[in-house]
Amino acid sequence: MNPYILAILLFGLGLGTTITFASSHWLLAWMGLEMNTLAIIPLMTQHHHPRAVEATTKYFLTQATAAATLLFASVTNAWLTGQWEIQQITHPLPSTMITLALALKIGLAPLHAWLPEVLQGLDLTTGLILSTWQKLAPFALILQLQPSSSTLLIILGLTSTLIGGWGGLNQTQLRKILAYSSIAHLGWMILVLQFSPSITLLTLLTYFIMTFSTFLVFKLNESTNINTLATSWAKAPALTALIPLILLSLGGLPPLTGFMPKWLILQELTKQGLAPTATLAALSALLSLYFYLRLSYAMTLTISPNNLTGSTPWRLPSTQLTYPLATSTAMTICLLPLTPAISALLTS
Repeated sequence: MNPYILAILLFGLGLGTTITFASSHWLLAWMGLEMNTLAIIPLMTQHHHPRAVEATTKYFLTQATAAATLLFASVTNAWLTGQWEIQQITHPLPSTMITLALALKIGLAPLHAWLPEVLQGLDLTTGLILSTWQKLAPFALILQLQPSSSTLLIILGLTSTLIGGWGGLNQTQLRKILAYSSIAHLGWMILVLQFSPSITLLTLLTYFIMTFSTFLVFKLNESTNINTLATSWAKAPALTALIPLILLSLGGLPPLTGFMPKWLILQELTKQGLAPTATLAALSALLSLYFYLRLSYAMTLTISPNNLTGSTPWRLPSTQLTYPLATSTAMTICLLPLTPAISALLTS
């Protein structure tokens, strides 16, 4: 892609998110979300592959549906209450509609079916943008929205954690596994959203760091399914030794960074008298942990068959920058001891 066009598209992505962040009016927020969607579509179709075109079409249709629902709900709210401000949603009908529209935008279960299919059709770099940056603007709106029904958010959160765990169990495609991982993590964030927005932000931040590391690792190995992971020993042995730690951090095992948000969320849910919800969420994390362990096993404890097609990519030097990967890997593995400091920063 022409670098000038790429720069314009990335600027559009940044501007759309910034407009949504800065807006207090529903029309402006909707405009930012639309700019975001339109800016990423050329990035998704840049390879002109039939799967990429199909994924882009699915993405466009779901985002257009969510945006139309959001616009309809905000107009309904203005009609019922005379208010256009984001924080002035008082009527339960537009509040529920907006929550569901934003859930469709970010891919929360049961409105999640588009996310694995879309992510599977994209290359890893665009998939990374879709899994991280594209979640920011809708999340900013969900955080500002005072939900009329706390039960709705808990149902969305629990369904997402369970489906995110179950859906990834029988997958062999890495991008689909990462999509289900995204759904499960979003579920954890939504569960605690109404009780502690600061913990939700912390979870979002750690999810971004861990997902960034995982996508960059797969990009470095040029892996898109589980079988090709076995060649990573020959390409980058030191990194391959660290990869199980990145994946187990995504799964939320101590003493890794990924344990911090899960620990704080379970603590907060228990404080709010939602021990059964916390128990279900913790059990659903075991489902996710299984497929992270499966990836770790495929990467570190299996050796690829040494045939000509398998051995060719081993000898090609990687052109990827490794500084971002080194930084994000260190953060993915080592941030747990800083939990008190990070919590103090977020709550101050």
